Amino acid sequence: MAEIGGEWLVPLREEFKKPYYRDLYSFVKKEYESRVIYPPADEVFEALHLTPLSEVKVVILGQDPYHNVHQAHGLAFSVPEDQMTIPPSLVNIFKELHDDLGIRMPEHGCLVPWAKQGVLLLNTVLTVRAHQAASHRGKGWELFTDAILRAVNKEDRPIVYMLWGSPAQLKAQFLDNPLHLVLKAPHPSPLSAYRGFFGCRHFSKCNNFLSEHGVTPIDWSL
Repeated sequence: MAEIGGEWLVPLREEFKKPYYRDLYSFVKKEYESRVIYPPADEVFEALHLTPLSEVKVVILGQDPYHNVHQAHGLAFSVPEDQMTIPPSLVNIFKELHDDLGIRMPEHGCLVPWAKQGVLLLNTVLTVRAHQAASHRGKGWELFTDAILRAVNKEDRPIVYMLWGSPAQLKAQFLDNPLHLVLKAPHPSPLSAYRGFFGCRHFSKCNNFLSEHGVTPIDWSL
């Protein structure tokens, strides 16, 4: 499994010493040795590698990585650029982007350009067995990603959180920094997008908030 370095190492170092993380590491290591696990082992912490703590402007929370072949690459909702099929939830995200900001529908679903601008695309669980959704929930990842969110919550500058769906919204309990903006909406899944994700206008609200506080807004086009 990939290592964590750079700025994230400082706030997360103590997590590595805790019993839950030792158990999690042992479990995940065995899983990679004996099964097909996504994302590739060297991309488990890709969201942290692409978006250093000091550069985080926006946090978008996902749940599990995609569990089908050649989809997960360590960023919530994103798929590699050469993946021809854009997952349904991401299609709905792009639809909302178009309706909100007039951005044309992208031809691919790779969100790396967002991550490089400061959008932390964090799943709450960072690994999954092939074709077995939720197979690594409850193994310790949730505690680790809570620690990531607590680290972001301590940052003394404007940051926006987009919490889509009930599991993501539960994380709001950690997010009490008065300098930050927490946005909530239903999940963009086809099962729930019509219950309020469409029309939530999170992307324009995010950019307006950043601009009002002197922060360069995100270019959401791909």
